[in-house]
Amino acid sequence: MKETFLNKIFDAKKRRIDEQKQIVDTVELRKRASEVRNSSEPHRLRKALQNSGKTNIIAEIKRASPSKGVISGKIDVETFAKNYERGGACAISVLTEENFFKGSLDDLRTVRNAVYLPILRKDFVFDEFQIYEAAEAGSDAILLIAAMLDDEELQRLHRLADADLSMDALVEVHNLDEMERVRNMGATLIGVNNRDLHSFAVSLDVSRLLIKHAPQDAIIISESGLKTRKDIEGLKQLGFRGFLIGETLMKSADAEKSLMELTVD
Repeated sequence: MKETFLNKIFDAKKRRIDEQKQIVDTVELRKRASEVRNSSEPHRLRKALQNSGKTNIIAEIKRASPSKGVISGKIDVETFAKNYERGGACAISVLTEENFFKGSLDDLRTVRNAVYLPILRKDFVFDEFQIYEAAEAGSDAILLIAAMLDDEELQRLHRLADADLSMDALVEVHNLDEMERVRNMGATLIGVNNRDLHSFAVSLDVSRLLIKHAPQDAIIISESGLKTRKDIEGLKQLGFRGFLIGETLMKSADAEKSLMELTVD
């Protein structure tokens, strides 16, 4: 982890996970997670993104971010989730990181109880404990950030989610080196984050570049900086199958309407 931003989040997250492990029965957590997954449809996010007849948007519930501060702190998570579902989202991403993004697993549980859509737990995952947490809370998918994991960690966590628990593991890349790494590990669900993790600058040129180097059989999702229908249509033509949108929708006075404007052909 070369980026100071990731180091700070990792340190805070590690402290939280260490504390959780002291109060949570890990064996029982794994048992509950397995029970939830055994009664859940496998790989729901991947299936949703394979619908080529629509614009597949993963709508995000995001209270805050290090670059923007509080985006929408006092929100009704259930209402947002239902608005996203009515607006045509193919899935919902929930930021669960507590210190910098002001999220929680309770937000994810609220979404799970409110809608049927696939749910992505978006967090800084480095420990198997977090994947079992996500599964037990009702998540269908987890995020793995290549920039903060070495190859062994990435493959081990991916295998646990994808093969052992039949969840989807969205592997996120930011540059060519990371794209090459995830290509070599055989990842077929890849997110391209247009935000530079050091400067926080956002450019869709990151997606335009990295799609050229993506595995041909992979489902590629563009993340961050997407604001207009024109942005989405341009990336769809390059081969992107999904689009993760957070701030644009969180700041909208009518998230359902804004989402429909982006999804309805």
